[in-house]
Amino acid sequence: MSSPQYTSSPPASNPLEGRRRSKFTFKHLNQLSTYSTTTPLRTIAHVDLDAFYAQCEMVRLGVARDQPLAVQQWGALIAINYPSRKFGLTRHITAAEAKKLCPNIVCQHVATWREGDDTWAYHDDAFKNMGTHKVSLDPYRRESKKILATIKESLPPPPLQRVEKAGIDEVFIDMSAQIHSILLERYPELARLPPYDDLTENLPWPSQSTINWEADALVDLEAEELESDDPDWDDICLSIGAEIIRHVRKGVWDALHYTCSGGVARNKMLAKLGSGFNKPNKQTVIRTRAIQKFLNDFKFTKIRNLGGKLGDEIVAAFGTDLVKELCDVPVEQLQKLGDDTGVWLYNTLRGIDSSEVNSRTQVKSMLSAKSFRPSINTFEQGVRWLRIFAADIFSRCVEEGVLENKRKPKTITLHHRQGGTTKSKQALIPQGGLISEELIFDLAKSLLAQIVVDGRAWPCSNLSLSAGGFEDTITGNMGIKGFLVTGGQRPTKEVVDSSEASDSEEEPPTAKRQKIDVDDGIRRFFAHPSEAATSTHNENQATQARFPTETDVLDGIYICKKCSKPILQSDAGEHEDWHFAKNLENELRQEPRPAPVHQVESHAKEKVKEKTKTKRTAGQGHQSTEKVEKGQQRLRFGNG
Repeated sequence: MSSPQYTSSPPASNPLEGRRRSKFTFKHLNQLSTYSTTTPLRTIAHVDLDAFYAQCEMVRLGVARDQPLAVQQWGALIAINYPSRKFGLTRHITAAEAKKLCPNIVCQHVATWREGDDTWAYHDDAFKNMGTHKVSLDPYRRESKKILATIKESLPPPPLQRVEKAGIDEVFIDMSAQIHSILLERYPELARLPPYDDLTENLPWPSQSTINWEADALVDLEAEELESDDPDWDDICLSIGAEIIRHVRKGVWDALHYTCSGGVARNKMLAKLGSGFNKPNKQTVIRTRAIQKFLNDFKFTKIRNLGGKLGDEIVAAFGTDLVKELCDVPVEQLQKLGDDTGVWLYNTLRGIDSSEVNSRTQVKSMLSAKSFRPSINTFEQGVRWLRIFAADIFSRCVEEGVLENKRKPKTITLHHRQGGTTKSKQALIPQGGLISEELIFDLAKSLLAQIVVDGRAWPCSNLSLSAGGFEDTITGNMGIKGFLVTGGQRPTKEVVDSSEASDSEEEPPTAKRQKIDVDDGIRRFFAHPSEAATSTHNENQATQARFPTETDVLDGIYICKKCSKPILQSDAGEHEDWHFAKNLENELRQEPRPAPVHQVESHAKEKVKEKTKTKRTAGQGHQSTEKVEKGQQRLRFGNG
C-alpha cells in the first residue's frame, strides 16, 4: 500500500514547538498503513462465535435464544449453549446426566454418515448406532463459510482488508490499514507533512480529549493510573477498531442470527484473550496501558502456544502457572528452556507478539476419521468405512471446486492404528482428469491393502483418510497436446479447455513415476488407481471361509489349506486377510499391462515400414530391392 498523501507544504519552522506532543511518531503512523508488525499503533481483533455448534443447531431448529440446548455426539456432549450453563452443565457430562440437571434441554445429535447414503443427514437413532455411523461436521463448516463471507462483506475490500480464518468459529482481523485511512479523514492534522520532512518527529497531540468506551468491556488500568488521562493515538486507534468490530458483529447477527464476541488489542495474542474475556455477545478492548494488569491475572497455560507440553515443562521448571509470578523470573533463567524459547516466553508474558495476520483462508487439507470401540478386525470392515470416508472427503472437495477444476488435492493419505502402533501410507492423485468419489475410494482401498500386507493390521482401533496439498488449478492454459496437429486438423477449443491440457504442467516428475512403476509387489500395482478396481466376484471369493471350521482346529491351531502353515485360531482373520491381499496382487500382476507410450510408437513405426515394404515388393517386383539414393524419390511406372 502506498504511503499517505500529505496535503500541505512543509512548514518553515516546527509548528509543534511549545505544544503538547504525542509519544508516537509520523513513522509509526506511516507503518500503520503497511500492516507493519512493529508499529505500536497496530490494531488487531479476534472475533469468536459463541458456542458455535450449539448456535448452529439453534438457528437450524429455530429454537428460542433462552432455550437450553446441547449438541450430542454418541453419548457425550460436544457443545452447550449459554442458557444451559445456568444449570451447571458442562461439556464433560453425558447426555443422560444433562437431562437430569435440565429436564427441558434439547439434545441434538450431530449429523452422521451412514453406509450406503450419498450424503450426511440428521438421524434420530444415530446415538444408538455408533458402530455403523460416522460423525459429520459438514453442517458447521457450511455455516462457518457463510459467516466468514459476511465478515468480509462488512469490511472494505483489500488492500484495506486483512482477515485470517483461525478455526471453524474464529477469525483474526488486522484493521491497521483501515484505521489509518479513517485517521486521515477524521484528524486533518495527521495529513500534514511532518516538520522538516522528518518521520521521526512526534505526532501532534490528539484533538479529541475523551473517548466513550461505554459500548465495550474495558480492561481496568492500574490503580495509580486515572481514567481521566487524555488518550493518545494508540487509544484512538483501539477506539476506531472497536467501532469496526461492533459493525462486523452486528452484520453477522443481522444476516445470519449468530452472536459473536470480540477482542481488540495491539496483537493477536491479546486480541484472542480479549474475545473470551466477557462472553457471550460482548467485546473487550485492551488498551496498551492496561496490558500487564490484564495478563497478570491469567494462568499462562491459557495463552496461545503455552498450553500442552511446553506449559507443563514451564510449570515443572518454575513451580507456578501464573503470569504475574513468572514475570519475576529473569530472562536468563527462562532461557534454560532454550535461548529462543526463553526470550519468546519473556516477551509473551509482557504482551509482546509480532505474529502476522495471514489472509490466506483456503483449505490446505481435509480429514475424515473414525475411532472404533470395539476395534474392527477384518479387511471388509475397513473397506466399508473407507467408502464412507471417501464420500465425506469428496463432498467437501466439491465445495472446494474440484468439479469446476478450480482446486485439487495432490495426495491421499491413510493412517491406521493397531495397538500402540500407527502406520501411514500415501498415494499421489492422478492430475489428469477430474477427481471422483470412486477414485478416492480406490486409492484408499489400495493403501489399506498395503498395510495388511505389511503385517499386524488387526485389531484396528482407528482409521483416518486425508486429502492434502490443495492448490489452485491453472485454467485456460494450453497443454502440449493443444499444439499438436492430428490428422491434418487444427487444435480446437475443446482440446485447449480440456482437463488434460490444463493440468499437463502439474504431472509429477518422471523419475517419481518410474520409481513407482518399477517397485515390486503390491505397491507397484496399487500405484495405479485406474487398475486398482477389483470385481465384486473377486472380493466375495476372497471373503469366503475367513475362519476355519471346527474340524480344521486342534488345540487352538489349524492348518491353513492355502499355505499348509499351522496358524493360531486367534490369528485366523488376519492370516486370511494376508492371503486376500497377496491373491489380489498375484491376479492383477498376471493381467496384461499397457506398454509405455514410446514402445507403442516404436512398434507402430515398424509396422508401417513392414507394410510399405510389402506393398512395394508386390507392385514393383525386382525394383523394390534397388537402393534409392539419398535425397531422391522412387518414380512409379506402369499402367496406372
